[in-house]
Amino acid sequence: MAKIALLQPVVTLIAWTLVMFGWMLATRLPALRNAGISMAGLVGTKAAHADRSLPAAAQWKAHNYNHLMEQPTLFYAVCGALVLAGTGNHAGSVALAWGYTLIRIAHSLVQATVNKVKPRFILFVLSTACLIGLTLIAMTQVF
Repeated sequence: MAKIALLQPVVTLIAWTLVMFGWMLATRLPALRNAGISMAGLVGTKAAHADRSLPAAAQWKAHNYNHLMEQPTLFYAVCGALVLAGTGNHAGSVALAWGYTLIRIAHSLVQATVNKVKPRFILFVLSTACLIGLTLIAMTQVF
């Protein structure tokens, strides 16, 4: 089977998402314990409940993990469309996909550590620009 370059940034972002999952658990579980919250007694709670009960820095990792479940789903879909269209090794697509992945990793690191809104916003806009570029390329390939 030939290597499909576009799948490399996809798999990298999936792996990063799992790293964030581990970081979230490693931070959030001790925060729950320190706050005296037992998961056994929790019923039907929402993220907002945890935001009120846990330190903000502990929640930042959970917020970022949730963000990695949102817009990146479009990234995975458009990359899948490009691979199915037979253009998974297109240099422009691969560059944009790596740009998206690396910017999203940077976004995660900012949000999970200092959580400054302005740099997060700039990184989000830049990653969205990469996603728009990938989508435009996909549109030229499938229409």
